[in-house]
Amino acid sequence: MADQQTSRFQNRIVLGAQAERLANPATREVDVRDLVGASREVTLLHAGARYRLRITANNKLILTK
Repeated sequence: MADQQTSRFQNRIVLGAQAERLANPATREVDVRDLVGASREVTLLHAGARYRLRITANNKLILTK
């Protein structure tokens, strides 16, 4: 039962993302692996501040300032 609920939740997220892309075609989609490369980590600059985006051992994303 829990697996079915998780699957339904994931499907809603995917469908929501697809709907947003259709509603706003100017939104770019970038594969995180293209950003981080083999290092699994990248530094992003935004408004003069540095942010660190990394992929954890559990394959989750963490963005820190």
